[in-house]
Amino acid sequence: MKFNVNQQDLQQALNYCQGVIEKRSTLPILSNILLDVKNTKLTITATDLDLIFIHQLNNIEVEEQGKTTTTLSTIYDIVRKLSSGKKINLNLTDTNKLHLESEKSIFNLNCISASEYPLTDENFNENEFIINSKDLLKLLNKCKFSISNDETRHYLSGIYLHQTEVEDKHYLTAVATDSHRMSISKLRLDKKKDFEPVILPKKTIFQLCSLLENYDGDIKVSNIKSKIKFELNNSILISKLIDGKFPNYIQVIPKNNQKKLDINLKLFQDSVDRVASVSLDKKDGVKFNLTKDTLNLSVNNANSGDGKETIVVKFDHDLEISFNSKYLIDVASQIDGERIELFLNDTGSPALIKDPGDYDSIFVVMPMKG
Repeated sequence: MKFNVNQQDLQQALNYCQGVIEKRSTLPILSNILLDVKNTKLTITATDLDLIFIHQLNNIEVEEQGKTTTTLSTIYDIVRKLSSGKKINLNLTDTNKLHLESEKSIFNLNCISASEYPLTDENFNENEFIINSKDLLKLLNKCKFSISNDETRHYLSGIYLHQTEVEDKHYLTAVATDSHRMSISKLRLDKKKDFEPVILPKKTIFQLCSLLENYDGDIKVSNIKSKIKFELNNSILISKLIDGKFPNYIQVIPKNNQKKLDINLKLFQDSVDRVASVSLDKKDGVKFNLTKDTLNLSVNNANSGDGKETIVVKFDHDLEISFNSKYLIDVASQIDGERIELFLNDTGSPALIKDPGDYDSIFVVMPMKG
C-alpha cells in the first residue's frame, strides 16, 4: 500500500473519525481506523461497534493498493501539525508499520492487520428517502439541546424521529425531552415516506451534525429494524438505534396557555444571561415578575448575591413564574426571528415557547418551584 494524499483532506476526514472512536476503548482495534486504498480512492472507516463512519477521499495518487489499520489519535495528531495543504506520502513498509512522510517529517506508525477490523455489511435498500442536508441539520439543532443525560431512562437519550400528518400534509418530526423541557420541530415532506419511527442516539446526532455543517446537498436516509443509515456525498454513517418507546409527547404540550408574552429576542437573551450571572451553578431560577408590558427579571443566590433587570415587553396580565436560565438561553439560541413568544398560564404550569420566524418549531419549559 502506497499513496499520496492532501494534508487538509486527510485532516478533515480524521477529524470526523474523532467523534466516533471512543477515547478509552477496551479493544485495541477499536482505537484504530481502517485505511483502504483502491483505484484512486482512499476509504477511511471508524467504528465503536454502535456507530460506523465511512469517508471516501477521491482522486488520490495511488502507487500501490492495499489496506491496514492504525491508531487514530496518533495519526490525527501528526496530520493536524503538518503544513496545511501539503502532500503526505503514506507507505505500508511491512505488515505492522505505516511510513508517513511530509516535507521534512518522517514517522513510522504501528499497525494492526485490516483483517481484524470489525465490519458488518447490512442491506438497507428497503426503505429510503431523500432529504436536504440543511433541513435535516436545522431539525436536529432545534432539538438536540433538550436530549436527556439520564442514563436510567435510555429512551430519552436521543431524538425521536417520526412522520406526522396534519391536514393531509406530511412531516418529518423530531422531538427531544429531558422531562424538564421539550423541543419539537417538523419538516414538510412532499409525500408520505416509507420510514418507521426511530430514536436516534445522542452520539449519532452530534456526529451527523458535524458532517451536515460542512455539506450542502441531498442525503439519503434508510432504516431497517435496529439501524439507520445516512448517505452523504462522500460519507456514510450507520448507527444502531435506541431500543425503547418514546413517551406520548403530544399530551405534554400545554393546551390552554392564553397569556402571551412577546419580547425582542436579543433583549430577552441578553437580560436573562446578565441576571443569571450571579447564579453560580445556573440552578437558581430566574424569577419573572410580570405586570402590564413590563417584565422584572431577578435572580437571588445565597452565596453570591442577587441581580435584577427590567425590560419592556408586550403582556396584558399579572404573573409570577420562575425558570431555569440555561433552559431559556438554550431555546432562545434556536429562534430564527427577531422576537420570541412565551405562552403562559399560571405559576406552576409549563411555558409554551414559539418562534414567530419558524412556525414548525415549538418548545416547552417547565417552571421551577419558587
